[in-house]
Amino acid sequence: MKKNSVRVKSKNTRIFSGASLYTYVLSTLIKLDWIDEIIINTDSEEIGEAAIDFSPKIKIHWRDELIKGDDVSMNKIIENDFKVSSNEFFLQTHATNPLLSAETLNLAKELFLIQTRADKCDSLFAVNQLQSRLYNSQLSPINHDPSRLIPTQDLSPIYEENSCFYFFSKESFLKSGARIGMKPTIFPVPKNEAVDIDTEEDFRLAEMMMNYRKEVHLSHLSL
Repeated sequence: MKKNSVRVKSKNTRIFSGASLYTYVLSTLIKLDWIDEIIINTDSEEIGEAAIDFSPKIKIHWRDELIKGDDVSMNKIIENDFKVSSNEFFLQTHATNPLLSAETLNLAKELFLIQTRADKCDSLFAVNQLQSRLYNSQLSPINHDPSRLIPTQDLSPIYEENSCFYFFSKESFLKSGARIGMKPTIFPVPKNEAVDIDTEEDFRLAEMMMNYRKEVHLSHLSL
């Protein structure tokens, strides 16, 4: 969780639907009893000093000078976090995925464990499943034939990495040097949870969706 951001100023600590953005992912992770520790790698004193009180599971790892900045790979930050954790399996997510639910993470974890035990994968990452007519930069169709307009639901799906979460083992990471290992699998995330906040438009959309979710929840409570 960086102090600064380029496209949306101070987005991790910005008020989002009544609370700082970073608090939403923490509230979700705290619900998961299979998580032993939550490591927050940060250069923000505001986040570090406030987040430590959320749960005894939380550990603040102050970001080294060598991995500060906007151009540092997340793989370098994960590698740095191995210094403060003895765990073998890791879930990595971001403060910019506030709509992500504990239920989705539970399902993804189960799939990851089943497939790793069967030696079918060494890592898992979240995706958006696209079934629409897609073209490359030369306007050549990717997954369809324009002369044969079959229903979009019958198109072969294309998958977009959405940065919502990654599951991997320390062993897999050290072999590949990346959170996506040599034998990955994917987990499609529901559209209403998959907004990753990179732009001001993303922030506003995600906040509207969160406000709607809260209104629906309150209306159910009042029934």
